[in-house]
Amino acid sequence: MTPRKPRPANASKPAQAPAETLERIVREEMNIETLKTRNSDSLDIHEVAVWQLRDALEAAYQAGVRAANSPRST
Repeated sequence: MTPRKPRPANASKPAQAPAETLERIVREEMNIETLKTRNSDSLDIHEVAVWQLRDALEAAYQAGVRAANSPRST
């Protein structure tokens, strides 16, 4: 694995994805009910197939592309 280059100290963090978008993706692509911590291994730890992970990452990427291409409201 290639080591990451350190970010400059003044670099801003990327914007966080809206929680609703992440919740929708994990529900639809990974069959996970919620991303909230429920303090129970059986509810908080999930086994997922690699194709579910791939599909969830693809959905997150597409959501980011749509967000980047949409007009921003200020």
